[in-house]
Amino acid sequence: MAHWLYKSEPNVWSWDDQVAKGDAGEPWNGVRNFLARKHLQAMRNGDTGFFYHSNEGKAIVGVVEVVREYYPDPSDETGRFGMVDLKAVRPLKRPVTLQEIRQEPRLADMVLVNNSRLSVQPVTDAEWAVVLELGGL
Repeated sequence: MAHWLYKSEPNVWSWDDQVAKGDAGEPWNGVRNFLARKHLQAMRNGDTGFFYHSNEGKAIVGVVEVVREYYPDPSDETGRFGMVDLKAVRPLKRPVTLQEIRQEPRLADMVLVNNSRLSVQPVTDAEWAVVLELGGL
């Protein structure tokens, strides 16, 4: 199983919005970056990820799971990009801020630290464990 990080502006799509969709989940659409597309294509059902509030809050706030693998994004008129469906699994007991992540030596190589603009990112097993620890899980 792989781990990922999904960035969303909370005023556009928040953790609470994701939770409200229940077990059916919601398409993670609108990705228009080729590297992020490659990550979406690599995802498998059951893969887990962090839900990250970008711009406002700048913090990992919850855990999500892939419930539908990559398929075409109907909002993409070019037909080049796709999406996966995600469901909320659980919130972190406390948000883990970008500032905390940057200050944690064990997370120095995390993509979020080194390429913070990428909207969908891989997370290593070791990084996953550290963030869960920081978030109280």
